[in-house]
Parts: sequence; C-alpha cells; structure tokens
Amino acid sequence: MGCDGGTIPRRDELVRLKKKPEQKDKDAERQFRWKHCTLTQERLQKPIVMCGLGRLYSKQNIIEALLEKDRMPESCSHIKSLKDIKDLNLTANPAYEASHDDKSAEFICALIGLEMSGQFRFAALWSCGCVFSERALKEVKDKTCSVCQVPFTEQDIVILNGTDEDVDLMRTRMEARVARLKAEKKAKADKKAKVKESLPATQTSGSLNKDANDAGPSKPTTSGKPGNVISKLSSTNKRALISDKIGDDPLFKKSKQDYSVAKDPNATAVYKSLFTTHESEQDQKRAHWVTYNPFYN
Repeated sequence: MGCDGGTIPRRDELVRLKKKPEQKDKDAERQFRWKHCTLTQERLQKPIVMCGLGRLYSKQNIIEALLEKDRMPESCSHIKSLKDIKDLNLTANPAYEASHDDKSAEFICALIGLEMSGQFRFAALWSCGCVFSERALKEVKDKTCSVCQVPFTEQDIVILNGTDEDVDLMRTRMEARVARLKAEKKAKADKKAKVKESLPATQTSGSLNKDANDAGPSKPTTSGKPGNVISKLSSTNKRALISDKIGDDPLFKKSKQDYSVAKDPNATAVYKSLFTTHESEQDQKRAHWVTYNPFYN
C-alpha cells in the first residue's frame, strides 16, 4: 500500500542517518568567558582579578574559595593564595556606561579603545595589572607600561582567555615566575644570614655596654679600676643636679608643710587677702566666709 499515484519518496525519507552532535556556539562561548567568573560561572563583579593562566575571576569568589578549600575545583588548583592572582586595572567603556547594553563590552583597551569582548586578543601585565589589546602591546616597543610607567618583561605578559596553546605558554611562564620569586626570596634570606654571621662580635660588645649602662653605678671593686669609680661619681652628680632642680621648683616648695602664703614674697596682697592667715581676716568678728550664713550671722 502506498507509493502509488506517482509518489516518489526522497532519500531522507527512506534512509535514517545519525544525527550530528550539537555544536557549541563559539561566539556565545567566547562572550560568556569574558563576562563571567571562571570559578563560579557568575557575572564578573569588581574587583576583577586574573590567574597566571589568564583566566578571569571575581576577587570575592576567590577569597571565599580559599577560605573554604573544598570549593576550589581542580581547574583552579594552581591558585593556593592571593599571591597567585593579580588585580586588573581595567578601562571602562563609555558606550557601555551610557546604555548598559550587553552588545557592547564593559571594558576597552586603554591605548586604542578596542572593546574587550573576546573578538580581539587581550593581554595583561603581571607586574602592574594593566590590560591592553595584544595589537596595541605589540606596537609599544618600550618595556614600560604606558599607563602606570612600571617596567615589565616578556615573562610578565599574560594572555587573557587564550587558546590551549596560549594556556600552555602561560603555565610555563607562571612556573618560571614562581621559581624566580623563590630564588630571590632565598637569596635575600642567605644575605641576611651572612650579615648576622658577620656581626655577632660587635653586637655582643654593644649589648654588654648597654647592660653595663642600664645596671647603674657599680660598686668599686678591689681591682681598683678607674672606670667604676668614674661611673659612680657621674651618677652621683646627676642625682645631685636633679635634686637641686626639684628644690628650685616653686611647685615643689608649695607642697611642703611649712609653706605659708602670708610669708611668700612672690604672692600679691590681693592673693594673700583670700586666706585666713591675712591680718584683715584675723581682725574680723564675723564667721569665716566658708561657714558664713546670713540667716544666723
């Protein structure tokens, strides 16, 4: 039954072919990587950082993952501390700030204004964190950042969201950078150790002299060394000078029990009249001003 009346079936109606696997939309995937955090797949939030492989993250997500080590996936195992990430100095796109449209990128190249949307290759400098398009970075011959004037080397250039070949190159540079930092740290530690080894004698003598000065006047010994006697005399003279200065202080004189305002030659008559030791107060027949009450006196 069927296929009568001149009906001609097509090949795709008679032969069933295997369906081709769905292919990813490369443009959509590229845009997603430039706008979302590699760790949580959420929208990038400032401050934005990068790792040594050139992947973009929200710094808050990295800090939370470092505090909870279980949250750190295997793809981010190379991030062990905040030293393994770098804050990015990004240049805002005026077109995006005006419209907030996803069709335009949020950031642009600081030199030539290319949008950082993934359509053009971008790179960042590990020495300062400034971001440029690869095209602009190649045009700059001087190995100094054009934005902050910080010098950099070829090893400091990190390709952002690069290909698999770029990731392998960035991994090599990252390992070389870490090895160089460890070597510099070890060299500094060795230098400090050598300095300490060359100064024990002088430090010991200095500490002994300091202890001798802190100990105060030493008693004369039977050996009759003049140094101990001189130090004792000098300390005695210092105490005598200090006691003389204290004795000359008018505040110290007034604190003594035998001090009287009436006998003080420096006090004025008006000031002396305020006290009961004045003659005018002794001749009065009314009560003292402290105990005076107009109702009874």
